[in-house]
Amino acid sequence: MGWAAVTAALLAATPMFLTQGDVTPEAALRAEAEASWKELEARYAAEAGGLPTQPPAPIRLQRGMGLPPERNAQSRPGLVELRQNTPGVLEDRLRVALKHELAHQLLWWACPAASEDRLFHEAFALVVSGELPEWRDGPYQSLSVSAAELARSPSVDTPRARRALARILGEDRGFPQALSRRLRQCQDGARWAVPLSIDELADVTVKAATNATVVVSRHSGEVLFSEGDVQRAVPYGSTLKPFVLAGSSQPPLLTPRSGIQEWACGQGLPRQVDGRTALLRSCNGYFLDWEAKGGAAPDFGPWGAVLSAVGLTGKPADMADAIGLRSTLALSPWGMAQAYRLLAEAHPELIEWMKDNAARGTLSDLPASPAYTGVATKTGTVRDAASRPQYGWIVAVDADLVAVAMRPGKMPRSFADEMPQVLARVRQRPGLDAARVQVLGLASSGDVEAACQGVGFAINQGQPRAVPQGFSRMREMVAGGPAVCLGSPWRVRVPGLPSQGRDYAGIFTWSSPPPYRPPLGVPTTERERNARRGSDFLFRTTRLQYTAGVVASEDASLKGEARVALARVVAHNERHAESRHGGRPICDTTHCQAFLGTVRVQPEEEKALGLPELRWKEWLLFSQGGQEPWREVRPRAKVEALLGPGLAALRFDMGRVFFVKAQQEAGATYDTTESLPCELLRSGLKLPACPRTASFDGPDILFEGRGRGHGEGLDVESAKASGLRSDEILERAYAR
Repeated sequence: MGWAAVTAALLAATPMFLTQGDVTPEAALRAEAEASWKELEARYAAEAGGLPTQPPAPIRLQRGMGLPPERNAQSRPGLVELRQNTPGVLEDRLRVALKHELAHQLLWWACPAASEDRLFHEAFALVVSGELPEWRDGPYQSLSVSAAELARSPSVDTPRARRALARILGEDRGFPQALSRRLRQCQDGARWAVPLSIDELADVTVKAATNATVVVSRHSGEVLFSEGDVQRAVPYGSTLKPFVLAGSSQPPLLTPRSGIQEWACGQGLPRQVDGRTALLRSCNGYFLDWEAKGGAAPDFGPWGAVLSAVGLTGKPADMADAIGLRSTLALSPWGMAQAYRLLAEAHPELIEWMKDNAARGTLSDLPASPAYTGVATKTGTVRDAASRPQYGWIVAVDADLVAVAMRPGKMPRSFADEMPQVLARVRQRPGLDAARVQVLGLASSGDVEAACQGVGFAINQGQPRAVPQGFSRMREMVAGGPAVCLGSPWRVRVPGLPSQGRDYAGIFTWSSPPPYRPPLGVPTTERERNARRGSDFLFRTTRLQYTAGVVASEDASLKGEARVALARVVAHNERHAESRHGGRPICDTTHCQAFLGTVRVQPEEEKALGLPELRWKEWLLFSQGGQEPWREVRPRAKVEALLGPGLAALRFDMGRVFFVKAQQEAGATYDTTESLPCELLRSGLKLPACPRTASFDGPDILFEGRGRGHGEGLDVESAKASGLRSDEILERAYAR
């Protein structure tokens, strides 16, 4: 599409730009933004071949109050923050920064699938903003040095990384072809399965492969550790043999053939080799003979789509391709980790098999072998024609992590001691174990929709099925097994929430709770019944991510030791939730602890989970608390519907309501005193907190109190004002 034709396509596609007077002159700023947007749109349309059909959302332009010194602007969807050094002057630096950030805004609108791809975003913004010449100025930097610098900072958030990116972009005299291909992919609606790589961007091999290590969470999917160019695809050796087993029919018993090199699988091979032994010994001959016998899947069966989605460079022609005997195909460490994360959900039995690898497989009889106890491993070696190692791989999977290490020129056994060190290093971060929570119970299960901006798969009877692009019903996704989003969090929406939904970094499964029966005589709303019933959807993430999500949902304004204290209670309650739902996981409503999805973890949450576990062994209550006085009037009839007729007096103490009722029996009237948990009265009457006093006023009852919540356990507002350490806050709240 030419530039003239593109211009005609831009009608009504410019967003509304909103200003608030803190960057001036406002009219000139909006005009500059509109002109820049039209130019950016024209470039996008020319390279992508079109524009989205939906109009862009409004964009707010305002002064950035907390910009780091090295930044002139920053943004998130719908908001651009700018640094203006001289009021009333739109200097060139500000104009370039504005155009750079609008390039990000345009991609968030036109190419939402690439929202998590920082390299793609920064490369596009550098090219279209006009700032490339400035970044190119300076001492000469080779491509290999630039690529190494960029690999050290994959988020491209430092001046050195941006200069390195500009050097690589300078290899293409026109608009970079790699970006053009990716923009067409945006417009075509294709999956953004693999992030843009340095090699792809340069359109040349910019450096030889170097050491690469990546560790991802099995639960949340987040990358916990990354070193080297983990996006570079290289031949993978034997590491994909588990996927042959996963995609094939039942593996047979086969007789080894003596004198055949591919059957040289170590000493003491049994007379009949099964799939488990072949996997642990990495017996190439077994897989080749299985293919000849029939029943094997050299294309990985249903798992071929998974491997392709995470970056496998082609489809295997035969078993020799699949098991890496030929180095015709390649996969990146990042893609390998993603594929194994899904495999661990679908085929836990294969993971159990691989736990024996350090005892009787390819990593046995090494000084490091005992360090792999309880860890499933798979090795792979790529050799040249002289049988020299070109690439060595180790994949490790434990209860919480998937780790992949690739070392050029090394055999896996020669660096086997490195993987336990990597796992130990990552595990220094607290809260990486699993947390499970019932979610979205207040919504009808048929209304819940989810979308994966990476690559989503649902597991049914051990086999993966790609989920549709865009939002689709979650109930159908999880009907046969877990649903996993590779490369990004799930985005979940229900009626009544913003249309873009909320992020859930983790794995969904289906598990219907038993029916809920409210206590006799206690009026319960439908919402309360749903909250106490629980949910059909179970969500698994890390305990750290869960804790951060609850703290943000309960009180996002908390800081310092008060936030640490609340986070410790939240994490404690996730492990002591038996009383809430009869042995099922904790729920996500205020019946348990509010949880509205995963958020960015704050330092206080990491600190909290790194501290010793709390000494109490039961559920710990907390509430907003505070001392703000309140007065509420409720009809006496409504109170008696909760406590019973004939109500004569009310008193509150120690979290309970004590009440006197007039009873009649055999013509005589007498008073009885009863008590119930105050929370039943508070929630039933929708009072801000458990009252302190109650007075009768004709047909009404006046309740008076202070603070918010049930008034038991940790008072969050009091904790904010206390100035105490978290230990002291918690002892004051829960000491018996």
